[in-house]
Amino acid sequence: MFGGAHMEGTPAKPESIKQELPWYAVRVRSNFERAVCGSLRGKGYESCVPVYCKRSYRSDRIKDVDLPLFRGYVFSRIDVDHRLSVLLTPGVVNVVGFGNVFIPIPEREIAAVQAVVRSGLPSLPWPFLREGQRVRIEHGSLSGIEGLLVQIRNEFRVVVSIALLQRSVSVEIDRSWIRPIGPARRRPVAESRESAINAACMPMWEPFRPGIEHSAVLHGGL
Repeated sequence: MFGGAHMEGTPAKPESIKQELPWYAVRVRSNFERAVCGSLRGKGYESCVPVYCKRSYRSDRIKDVDLPLFRGYVFSRIDVDHRLSVLLTPGVVNVVGFGNVFIPIPEREIAAVQAVVRSGLPSLPWPFLREGQRVRIEHGSLSGIEGLLVQIRNEFRVVVSIALLQRSVSVEIDRSWIRPIGPARRRPVAESRESAINAACMPMWEPFRPGIEHSAVLHGGL
């Protein structure tokens, strides 16, 4: 069983921070995602940490733990020409890029993640996909979102990605909500949700385990 998603916190939008600034991925130390997000928002930067809730059923209790969907990263609108304030924030490692070139994250990718976590639909971290049947969701709270379709037995999920980080998030949808766009290219079909999640679990991700409930939320707003 999977829970829905909701939003926590609101984005900082002071007049001094222009809305048109691009989004960047800020690499942070392990378990510093929330602290860095809060510090950046305190400095006036619009920042967020998408998280999902892992519900663990034990013999004597039920425990909910919030984990980042993109572990080790905070998303923030910044002016990289004046990034010193960001880099001096405790817990920040760097701004993601190649060498001395900082790469912004496309607005459409951030918007897709934003829509997923606000939709209230079951969401999870997922393997980064390069190929598959591209679809557009045409109904419900995710209307207009595009992604790759994954089928797990009788369950359908749409996968959206942050390509720069090669990380993805999947959201469970009704098959009738989507329309194919473009030709299918080796559409992914997983034997089980567990095997798909384990394939996504690089060393920094915890593997999916049965009996655990997941849902996505946002800390810091998006």
